[in-house]
Amino acid sequence: MEKNKVTIIDIQKMKSEGKKIAALTAYDYPFAKLIDEAGIDIILVGDSLGMTVLGYENTLPVTLEDIIYHTKAVKRGVKSALLVADMPFMSYQVSIDDALKNAGRLIKEGGAEAVKLEGGIAMQEIVNAIAEVGIPVMGHIGLTPQSIHKFGGYKVQGRKSIQARDIIEDAKALEDAGAFSIVLEGIPLELAKEITQKVKIPTIGIGAGQFCDGQVMVIHDIIGLSGEFKPKFVKRYVEGGEIIKNAVKEYIKDVADGNFPTDDHSYFMEERHLRPVQKGTKT
Repeated sequence: MEKNKVTIIDIQKMKSEGKKIAALTAYDYPFAKLIDEAGIDIILVGDSLGMTVLGYENTLPVTLEDIIYHTKAVKRGVKSALLVADMPFMSYQVSIDDALKNAGRLIKEGGAEAVKLEGGIAMQEIVNAIAEVGIPVMGHIGLTPQSIHKFGGYKVQGRKSIQARDIIEDAKALEDAGAFSIVLEGIPLELAKEITQKVKIPTIGIGAGQFCDGQVMVIHDIIGLSGEFKPKFVKRYVEGGEIIKNAVKEYIKDVADGNFPTDDHSYFMEERHLRPVQKGTKT
């Protein structure tokens, strides 16, 4: 049975009804189609594509054009899930005008149904401006990957009470600005629980424990396509990387041994009986 189209209203209603929200990243058509058919609630075209797809060390080099390109591909594979696109580094921080224009491009050109951006109180006016023109905004606080140089790397945030208070204020600011949900990344589960209880909009955790209203993960992480990279908060459901490597090794051996292709994988000519062309007749 095909799942109904998931909307912003559906996501917000899931919190009030106590239903958990499941979100995953996707960066291309085949993965998007598979994830969507499996029944995921939200698909995020994350700037994590910088590491998972483009081979960068972090998210910072990802451009708006990169996100638009990949969002367009993902859009073709999505029928039911809510499609959210990340606003990459420096596509919204410079000015409200830039933020509005770039958020609009993700919707108009990319086909996204909402955008996600990082930051709390500092981004309150920008979130409000985008939401005011009718573009749904997902916030993102705690460990914000676009600020890794400020944090000194990918480090858990909010372990100390003063920092925790700041993150709570960030969450309230995003709610007041009109965000429809907030990603909580890399924070203690107690803090995530407190934020989830204090805000009326859904919280979606990644490395934030089980008390959030939902969870988001990078698809490559949960199916084992991230190599040796496996943070504490990741649960692998299959070792996809090993499966693929073993399949390729088997293919190489089959080719080398002459076991592929066989007749079963080949085409054959059709027999044709050609009658002689007689003089004065049409061929």
